[in-house]
Formats: sequence, structure tokens, C-alpha cells
Amino acid sequence: MRNNEIKRKTRETDIALKLELDGVGKSNIDTGCGFLDHMLELFAHHGRFDLEVKCVGDVKVDYHHTAEDIGICLGDAFKAALGEAKGIVRYGDIILPMDEALVMVAVDLSGRSVLNYGLEIPTQKVGDFDTELVEEFFVAFVRHAGITLHVKQLDGKNSHHIIEGAFKGVARAIAKAAAIDQRFADEVSSTKGVLL
Repeated sequence: MRNNEIKRKTRETDIALKLELDGVGKSNIDTGCGFLDHMLELFAHHGRFDLEVKCVGDVKVDYHHTAEDIGICLGDAFKAALGEAKGIVRYGDIILPMDEALVMVAVDLSGRSVLNYGLEIPTQKVGDFDTELVEEFFVAFVRHAGITLHVKQLDGKNSHHIIEGAFKGVARAIAKAAAIDQRFADEVSSTKGVLL
């Protein structure tokens, strides 16, 4: 089973997260932020990951610590669930339409933390969620997962649609990359012999 459970408590957040890579897309999300809940539910569904997240954060300040720390925990869980990464496809990509928005995502489960972020979100907020926190979430996720992630906006003018396209696209690209290729189930997809 490729799964992991993370518990992380700081003076800013208290998070319990469970991840099953080979799930069916079920989720139970409570971050204290409705929009972030929605994005993580989409992420679980489109990646076919089973995901539980409970976060009590200092949301009276804003959602910054909540978004960043959930990114940290999700990244840690992905890295641990992948283990030695034997048999994984390693690479995944998608161009995902979300109404008028179009987002391209490419991922390499390489062990190297690189984020190339190219979303141009036109508003500062969606509901009460600061849209700059999308990048903060992905920075934290990539650093802790040890992956290379490119997220590029090709079109779009609705902030909700752009962000939703990014979360769906990242989930689907990671699901492709993390899938097991049975022809190479005992091998690591690298001439170095190691990933992550």
C-alpha cells in the first residue's frame, strides 16, 4: 500500500493528513477555508487519491499559514507514500481546460524540488481566499514532495477557473507520473538507479 499519515503541530497550525495514492478519489477535508477545501477535494477526486485533511489554523490572521502548512504536509505524505519510487512512470503531463481557462501541467517525480509557476490570476481574492496563496501552497508542496512541477496558464480570465484548472491538472499529472508500470515494477526510472 502506498499511503502515509502526517501529523504536524506548530503555534500556527495543527494538521492531521492521510493520503492513499492508489485510492478512488474520496476525500474528507476541513481546512477552515471553504475555497481551499474545494480545491483539495478536486485534487483528490481528479488524482484518484484518497485524502483526509483536518487543519486548525490561525485563520483569524489569514489563510497563509494554513495553505503553506497543508502544502508541507501533503508534500511529505506524497514523498513517503512513493517510497523508493520503484516502477513509477515518473513523468506526467496534461493540458486541462476549465471553461475559458486553459492550464498546462508537467511533472517529474525526480527527487528534485523545482516549481515553475506561471499562473496570472486576475483578482487578489476568490471569496475570502488570497489568490497569492496558490503559489505558496505549491511551493511548499514541491519542496517537501521533492518533485519538479511546471504549471502554466495558457488562457483564462476567471480566477476561480484558473486555480481550479491548476489543481485538477496537477492532480491528474501526478496521478500519471505516480502510476506503476508493471513492465518495470522492480526498477527505478533513472539511469542513476535512485529517485527521491
